[in-house]
Amino acid sequence: MFKLRRFLDNYKKEVIIGPLCKLFEAILELLVPLVMANIIDVGINELHDAGYVLKMGGLMVLLAAVGLTSALFCQYFASKASQGAGTAIRSALFRHINTLSHAELDRLGTPSLITRITNDTNQVQQNIAMMIRLLTRAPFIVVGSLVMAMTINLRLSLIFFAAAVLIGLTLWFVMTRSVPIYAAMQKKLDKIGLLSRENLAGNRVIRAFSKQKSEKERIDGATAEYEKIALRVSRLSALLSPVTYAVTNIAIIAIVWFGAVNVNAGTMHTGDIVALVSYMTQILLAMIVVANLVILMTKGSASAKRINEVLETKPGVVETTTNDISIKENIEAPQIAFRRVCFNYGDGDDELTDIDFAIQKGMTVGIIGGTGCGKSTLVNLIPRFYDATSGTVLVDGVDVKEYRFQQLRQQMGIVPQQSVLFSGSIRQNMRWQKHDATDDEIIRALKIAQAYEFVEKLPDGLDSRVEQGGRNFSGGQRQRLCIARALVGSPKILILDDSFSALDFATDAALRRALAENTQDMTVIIVTQRCSTIKNADLILVMSDGQLAGKGSHDELFETCEVYRDICLSQLSDTEVKK
Repeated sequence: MFKLRRFLDNYKKEVIIGPLCKLFEAILELLVPLVMANIIDVGINELHDAGYVLKMGGLMVLLAAVGLTSALFCQYFASKASQGAGTAIRSALFRHINTLSHAELDRLGTPSLITRITNDTNQVQQNIAMMIRLLTRAPFIVVGSLVMAMTINLRLSLIFFAAAVLIGLTLWFVMTRSVPIYAAMQKKLDKIGLLSRENLAGNRVIRAFSKQKSEKERIDGATAEYEKIALRVSRLSALLSPVTYAVTNIAIIAIVWFGAVNVNAGTMHTGDIVALVSYMTQILLAMIVVANLVILMTKGSASAKRINEVLETKPGVVETTTNDISIKENIEAPQIAFRRVCFNYGDGDDELTDIDFAIQKGMTVGIIGGTGCGKSTLVNLIPRFYDATSGTVLVDGVDVKEYRFQQLRQQMGIVPQQSVLFSGSIRQNMRWQKHDATDDEIIRALKIAQAYEFVEKLPDGLDSRVEQGGRNFSGGQRQRLCIARALVGSPKILILDDSFSALDFATDAALRRALAENTQDMTVIIVTQRCSTIKNADLILVMSDGQLAGKGSHDELFETCEVYRDICLSQLSDTEVKK
């Protein structure tokens, strides 16, 4: 929690004034037993004066009213600080997550990140509010009650000290054992989030294979694990209230017992016993608050640790400059070049080994190979989603590490393997690359991507609603919309990462023909497993087990590259191969 204090920098006033208001309320609360003792000893036993009793009663009402007002002010400041800090933490988390490379995002996991932004931040937010309200008040009540008890009767105050020590030891015992359990609970919650996300996203697949029962068992297993660990920590937490009550009530019995002896001996007044019992009750209530605060702080500590883990994760891919660099027009420099590039994810052998090739401006390049051979990894190095382990990736003759992210990626239109659309309208989705794109530019891109045919038939055209993830469109329609989105703004480099997989052969052919006709000045990179898609490309790169098995034209590779020949013959007839 201490590491997150920086998020309270804008709420220093609230953090200071809030506890002071609560402290003032605690002082007034400590005065009430003394007033009560005076009512009994002076107003009733000595003076038998109803006016004095009423006057002291009015004073108690005044103390209560002022204390309530002070508590309300504290509540306001605590809410303002905690809500503001929670908002700042969520913003910082979201901002930092967007600086992480794909490697860190893969390691942390989407479900875990969602849990940290929502559940963990809520725990910390609640923790801040309770700390402002109770962290100073509860200890002050305990210490103040002990001091006031000492001023009334020093010997009987020893009972207070004994009770406070026993309760404190109980709190320490529970807290030291609860913190690791709460951390484990959050991990179990991550697992439930992961399974829930998988089941909701893959609902159709689950039904298609009639796996509802087995998936229910997986969810039940995860929730049972969470229940088991939650019961463990609940049993520990359940010790707090009964132990606190037991110790306090035993202490009250001892005070009444020994106090009665002193009253009979004439060394104490009846009002003093009432005051001592009141102070013991205040200690009890304060300790219960402390017990609940300990539970809350334990949860908050586990959540804060998880939040700090994200914030302290250093991005593996960082900008080396915050300014755009100047690029000299060099006709001889290739648009994209890989110079002896190797790459691994840091968990074993290289995914790419000694990759070397150059792509000239305006070329259409096909990248083909078997599943898992490194095709997507290769193209992900161009926009710096990952950094090469060794070697150099160049764009316009400049190392991609020298570019600012925005300057590098603005030159590119990227269509990833998974077609991702965002909730909103088609027009809003089309303007991701160029925010001020005109309808004419959008329609042109849609026509090239073979998407305008179905978009114009929609009742609202470009204003038609896109549901979350684009689920109101078919797989092929989503792919075509994603291709159109990448084409808006006419990027210098177009990267299509297996973006034709959901298209029928007629649409595939029409799309390739439209790309060839309308992107003469654009460098197009097509990652695919279909030979027919890239057969007419200017350059074909053949990948095999992370290595470049061959590069050249279709005819050259068919004669010289065994890997490419096997792929072609597995998909095309002899006549189609030679066309």
